[in-house]
Amino acid sequence: MTSRYAILLDGGFVTKKLHAKSGSFPTAKDVEAECSRIQQHPQLASRELLRIYFYDASPAEDKLVNPIDGSRIDLSQTPNYRHHVSLLDSLELTPNFAVRKGELVVHGWRLGNKAFQNMVKSPRPPTARDIVPDVEQKGVDLRIGLDIARLALREMVDIIVVVSGDSDLVPAFRFARREGVRVFLDHMGHGVRRELKAHADIVL
Repeated sequence: MTSRYAILLDGGFVTKKLHAKSGSFPTAKDVEAECSRIQQHPQLASRELLRIYFYDASPAEDKLVNPIDGSRIDLSQTPNYRHHVSLLDSLELTPNFAVRKGELVVHGWRLGNKAFQNMVKSPRPPTARDIVPDVEQKGVDLRIGLDIARLALREMVDIIVVVSGDSDLVPAFRFARREGVRVFLDHMGHGVRRELKAHADIVL
């Protein structure tokens, strides 16, 4: 039987890394190019691809009121929303891709990272531009972990390539390896905890 592998992409992680690399929101072609790079690895080149799984959440559509100056923002009308929807729609129609969606929950507002750093250096009252929508992604890690277990238990693949930097996936890595599946980790050059690397067979 031909040896097969699957690629599992933590969508939020991948888009953030590609965005930082190019300076613009990534397209489906950018994600495909990243997967092509992975597929050229010597351990994978002679094996058959089962599927590429992309895990993300549909962007938030909430309408919010800034508590400092009362200005209103419709998240569904932002450039980030349009780019995000376009990416997910395109990937759903891309051959050999499957999109798995979690959800986004908006909790209101929080102090932006840059504003926090500036205010630590030079204390001052926050302004309307200092705060940003507080958005939490839920269910994505769970779906990645469940698919790792499903692929391993059903013996659908011999190798699972996970593109992520999230150490919460360590239990899923352990489970897959106990079931005889090799786990490859690609952290795209991002700093990750040693524990995540320790429970992968190969770090790309």
